[in-house]
Amino acid sequence: MSTLTPISQKMDKACTEVIELTALYEIAQLIGSAHDLDTTLTAILKVLHDILRMERATLILLDENGRHLSIKASYGLNDDEKKRGVYSLGEGITGTIFASRAPFVVPDIHQEPLFLNKTRSRSIDKEALSFLGVPVLVGGEPVGVLSVDRLFGLEIPFEEDVRFLTVVATLIAQFLVLNLKIQKNEATLREENRSLKAQLSPVFVRHNILGQSKPMLEVFSTIDKVSPSNATVLLLGESGTGKELVARAVHLASRRRQNPFLKVNCAALPENLLESELLGHEKGAFTGALARKKGRFELADTGTLFLDEIGELPLELQSKLLRVLQEQQFERLGGTTTLSVDVRVIAATNRSLGEAVAKGRFRADLFYRLNVVPIILPPLRERHEDIPLLIDHFLNVSNRNNQKNVRLSREVLDFLSQYQWPGNVRELQNLIERLVIMADCDRVTISDLPAFVVAEPEDSSTPRTVPTAEPFPANTRPHLSLDAIERGEIEAALKRHGWVQARAARELGLTARQMGYKLRKYGLIRPDFS
Repeated sequence: MSTLTPISQKMDKACTEVIELTALYEIAQLIGSAHDLDTTLTAILKVLHDILRMERATLILLDENGRHLSIKASYGLNDDEKKRGVYSLGEGITGTIFASRAPFVVPDIHQEPLFLNKTRSRSIDKEALSFLGVPVLVGGEPVGVLSVDRLFGLEIPFEEDVRFLTVVATLIAQFLVLNLKIQKNEATLREENRSLKAQLSPVFVRHNILGQSKPMLEVFSTIDKVSPSNATVLLLGESGTGKELVARAVHLASRRRQNPFLKVNCAALPENLLESELLGHEKGAFTGALARKKGRFELADTGTLFLDEIGELPLELQSKLLRVLQEQQFERLGGTTTLSVDVRVIAATNRSLGEAVAKGRFRADLFYRLNVVPIILPPLRERHEDIPLLIDHFLNVSNRNNQKNVRLSREVLDFLSQYQWPGNVRELQNLIERLVIMADCDRVTISDLPAFVVAEPEDSSTPRTVPTAEPFPANTRPHLSLDAIERGEIEAALKRHGWVQARAARELGLTARQMGYKLRKYGLIRPDFS
């Protein structure tokens, strides 16, 4: 029983309140001037030791996978002791505090079977200690536990300590939330800075084309070499890879830049109209020919004519085109006068002309005449490092055209950077415009992406490895640890899905957060696609 008089008790209580206020002031100062999370948390716990005589002050937080509690910061524990302080949810006193969201007091750790002493930092046989712990709550949900040791038998009531520690735990929770917001803001600023650098840096733009990947640098180099000549150029590549942009770049880098640049889509017109469009016609040459019309070859004289989808050109027209290329001469449809022109031809196709020649659908002599200088345009999936540059460009254009200020979240940028883009640059441009137009706020998240993008089919060019129940035949399977087997399964799933984390996670039945944790745990890094 205490021997303090009522007056002494009042004085002692007043003294305790002053000490607690002093400690809270010190903690508030630390949080207000914090620059580093771990350093600040350790300094807060040091205040509990120095001012309030609380030993082994420890902050234990839920880890990233949400399965264990581990020591985030402490004062009075060495590194080995901190490493041992890992608890399952509900394990021991720490787990009980976390699960119950309520404080827990152990007056004498000798008498408490739940006290595990996992850190082995207390000499239980020699010290008479009390243990106090309170939950750290964010939005009413537990994120950790704040605990301290007290010498057994101090006159300060446990209720006073619990009340004070609850206040400190609330300050720590607010600091953790603030720190998380700061990290997100810093990530946003880094992304905006990267975006601004991409816009301002001229090295990314050559011939009015965005690109810094190795395949695009090779395209730029070929443009530089072929442009000064009059050689015919054949652009090869999938639909949407920017063949018209390259054709225009060749023209603008040539000596013909001040002269006409005309284009004809050979797949857009029927045969009779296509011949008239290319070569022109005389009045009365066919029904509806009410006046003479100059063809594109004639109109493009001294300039450049871009023939898109040349693989769709009818065989009869192919022979006439061959003559124009070889002799620079032709007659209008229905005419007899031979016209001479000086036209450079740039052709483009997304088909294999070699296969078309083998099947008799394309003249071999015309193919060789067109294929003087071929330029192969890479699909977007082979130039992943250019995707952020293109996203920035199209996002700025769409925002300007629609008078908006829409930005993409980090998760969306990561997803789009790993998406396979079957429609190439054209698909990327159209998707960004759609996201800007349909955005309800200034930030686009994964849930805003169209279903056909999120549920992207696998690249048919990549052979699929069908997963089996056992990754190795029974007679050759090595003895692997569970971690090694898990790592192998995750890596195999990522490879099957082109390192698109969201799709691999769905196959494995993991959440995006769990997948991110496992990538960090096993050091799995997406290979450089350049």
